[in-house]
Amino acid sequence: MTLTEIIAQIQPLDESAMHQARARQDQLTKPQGSLGRLEALSIQIAGITANPRPVIRHKVIMVMAGDHGVVAEGVSAFPQEVTPQMVLNFLHGGAAINVLARHVGARVVVVDMGVATDLPAHPGLVNKKIAHGTANMVQGPAMRREQAEQAILAGAEVVVEEIAKGLDILATGDMGIGNTTPSAAIAAALTGRDPAEIVGRGTGLDDVGVQRKIQVVRQALAVNKPDPNDALDVLAKVGGFEIAGLAGAMLVAAAHRRPVMVDGFISTAAAMIAVGLAPAVRSYLIASHHSQEQGHGIMLDWLGLHPLLDLDLRLGEGTGAALGMSLAEAACKILNEMATFAEAAVAGKLL
Repeated sequence: MTLTEIIAQIQPLDESAMHQARARQDQLTKPQGSLGRLEALSIQIAGITANPRPVIRHKVIMVMAGDHGVVAEGVSAFPQEVTPQMVLNFLHGGAAINVLARHVGARVVVVDMGVATDLPAHPGLVNKKIAHGTANMVQGPAMRREQAEQAILAGAEVVVEEIAKGLDILATGDMGIGNTTPSAAIAAALTGRDPAEIVGRGTGLDDVGVQRKIQVVRQALAVNKPDPNDALDVLAKVGGFEIAGLAGAMLVAAAHRRPVMVDGFISTAAAMIAVGLAPAVRSYLIASHHSQEQGHGIMLDWLGLHPLLDLDLRLGEGTGAALGMSLAEAACKILNEMATFAEAAVAGKLL
């Protein structure tokens, strides 16, 4: 399975399924359009799945982890040691994403894409480590172009394996100390916006730390000169292994007609890479929430996505996507389980 082959498999949404879903929505026992974006969401998922009555049972949250050489520049309020510690927390079920996954009935798949230390073997850990963290992008490319493609394909492989187990919707999550910095660099490279408009506080930087982070992103862009017309070049020069893995996960999910619930800042950077590689993937993406991270709105606008929620979240891990996944399931249940006027023997039509 090559990247070219995956991209070639991504088809437009199924117009017939969407038409049938829309027609059913208009016959359900409610005023037309009264459930707003829940109706639109169910119609989008019908088009994604090519099924006018889509059902979401198997929910998967994929949390991909990786470290970043750029943390040497002081861009994070937390030390790099936190990345493997949090991965172990995921595996032991103690993190926010584990709680929310249990709440929405989803399984969490934890993937080591490039943690800087070797993690102990664990039955719940998928090892796709490309390298022990990326290089410091201030001094040159974060990774080689071949590594970027390898990471994309590794992320895709994990999703294919999960589809075989049962996967009706994919939620994306991340873990990697310092990863808001490469995400901001990706966003700045692809949108052409100044890093000062995109760089935020990440894990809690003070004003001095934010200014340092802005300069680090500017320096990385100046040193590497990523080509905004070549998403793989942008990813290789200023990205991260977990970002690459998430982009691959999104691409292959779309190729298999599965909806993708995109989490916050880091997942949205991965979505930008995926859309840069395959514009057709855009229709398969659902923005779960608007992150508190400063540049997230700019990124969502570039993607043309309107988030479902705005809860001032800035944790990552897939926490916002888990909540969004619940809304997607609810939207499909409304489409499937509500009675039509005819089925309910309700006279007339509500206006």
